[in-house]
Amino acid sequence: MPHNKRRIRETLAWTTAACSLLVAAIAVAADQSANPPYEASTRGTRRLESPGGLSVKMLIEPSNLGGSEIEIGEITFPADYKKSPAHRHGHVEIFYVISGKLGHEVNGVKHVIEPGMVGVVRPGDRVVHSVESGEPVRGLVIWTPAGEAETLIKAGVFKARPLDDKES
Repeated sequence: MPHNKRRIRETLAWTTAACSLLVAAIAVAADQSANPPYEASTRGTRRLESPGGLSVKMLIEPSNLGGSEIEIGEITFPADYKKSPAHRHGHVEIFYVISGKLGHEVNGVKHVIEPGMVGVVRPGDRVVHSVESGEPVRGLVIWTPAGEAETLIKAGVFKARPLDDKES
């Protein structure tokens, strides 16, 4: 009888250890699927396009960053882009203009952002964008934390498509 108790205890110990290892493995697998490893170099993930011709090539987002701290996109407003509807964002939005002039109205105050300048929109601010030059506006749009791209897709502002091999 004492031999059986010892054997039961050993079996229970091994079973407990095996279950602990299994739980740890499942936790690691779940963490890896929720937070994919980051890509140290990338050409981007996808392109967001609006019916008005606005285009955002997503450079960094959770799918290639491995986290949700930030999203960065290369944004292009076409030369004939007159004015966006007034809107609000749930995340901080930062624009850095590379070329062209971007009308950047925040809470009723209009600014013109030229190459090398930055414009900021805080959550809850009312913003309107427009092209103030005869050429397209190219720049970077930064959302922090990440999630604004998905919010805009779900709201129907953008449609997303994978980047093709020609887009770099």
